[in-house]
Amino acid sequence: MIDARVKRLRINATPAEELLWHQFRDKRVAGVRFRRQFRIDYYIVDFVCLSARLVVEIDGESHRQTLEDDARRTRYLDEQGFRVVRFSNRDVMANLEGVVRTIELMVNSGLLPLSPSREGRGDRKLKR
Repeated sequence: MIDARVKRLRINATPAEELLWHQFRDKRVAGVRFRRQFRIDYYIVDFVCLSARLVVEIDGESHRQTLEDDARRTRYLDEQGFRVVRFSNRDVMANLEGVVRTIELMVNSGLLPLSPSREGRGDRKLKR
């Protein structure tokens, strides 16, 4: 059963979240299933591929004030065996193809981000 907060987040998705969800639907990205606004313990993540243990977060302007909270959340998810990649709304809206390609690479090869772009440049550097 979907709790009220998850349902509210799905209904009030940002345009960037909607755009990326359209790409994820029906296993269109890397042939794997993504879930949206999914609860992992006491956190709700934007998107997750459980089979790849990959969390995809789309950060809006408000995340600039919550960097410490985001870091704590990422550490927790990492401790649970998830890899976390973050994109800004601008990344998704301006470079959807690059965002999707980065996610596909991460799913298919297990790459981890070094430093996610906060500036919307889509300049993700990856490491093993």
